[in-house]
Amino acid sequence: MAKAAGAKTAFVKMHGLGNDFILFDFTRHRVPPAADATRWARAARRLCERHTGVGADGVVLVLPSACADVRMRIFNSDGSEAGMCGNASRCVAVYARDAGLASGQAVSIEAKGAHVRAEIITEGEFAGQVRVDMGPPSFRPEDIPVAATGPAVIGERRTLAAGDFEITCVSMGNPHCVIFVPDVAAVDLKRLGPAVEHDPFFPDRTNVEFVQVNGPGDLTVRVWERGAGPTLACGTGACASLVAAAERGFSGRSARVQLPGGTLFVEWSENNHVFMTGPATRVFTGIIDDFEEWLK
Repeated sequence: MAKAAGAKTAFVKMHGLGNDFILFDFTRHRVPPAADATRWARAARRLCERHTGVGADGVVLVLPSACADVRMRIFNSDGSEAGMCGNASRCVAVYARDAGLASGQAVSIEAKGAHVRAEIITEGEFAGQVRVDMGPPSFRPEDIPVAATGPAVIGERRTLAAGDFEITCVSMGNPHCVIFVPDVAAVDLKRLGPAVEHDPFFPDRTNVEFVQVNGPGDLTVRVWERGAGPTLACGTGACASLVAAAERGFSGRSARVQLPGGTLFVEWSENNHVFMTGPATRVFTGIIDDFEEWLK
């Protein structure tokens, strides 16, 4: 949908449980010549600003792919580039289906260092929602990464700059630090979230999930997203929370994960892949005047 030539560039605003994105479609039109990573980072910060820009948690570029239906590239609201985003994956899947970039209800998406397969469900309890194969999780410190020796950081007591926490670290294509608490509502997210995100224990920073276990198949999660801060939902965070809960024996291998913006259903299958099911909503389309100015 985005037209790089000329002064005006189209976009689509979408969200997954309130985790919202500005999508630019460059599958049929070339990316603006000035749009390198540095300028996209600058544009993302400006576009995501909720008072003077469009307003969003991130910018998503939908691009041609040699190995999938589409390729997505994600810039957080602080300008950093994300490797993976579950909610963005669902939004891209719905957009690709509706724009004729994929045939049928199955959509393959190339992401940074990952290949995601999504299916738009047509019947049953989750009709209209998107089920995404998020791939296998990893507890290996070097995959996350975390500054730790040993095979994994699972339920370990660690002294971080924000205080002492019992943490579980997992990669879902991006880093996550999962902390189980008795009451997520009591967590001072705006103080603890950025302190944990930027702790030296996490060389590439980290997403932070505070998780309350309500039962073997029911989790409540509050998320501080790396590069975006507190968001209404985080797909990879929901997946990391379920995997951490199951690994520690707090949950079964599937659960409804309640986030401030709504509920995702997450399954950790026997083949070690994590599947996430949830909605993706198109909000509106718009036109940005003189897009090259936003890239400067």
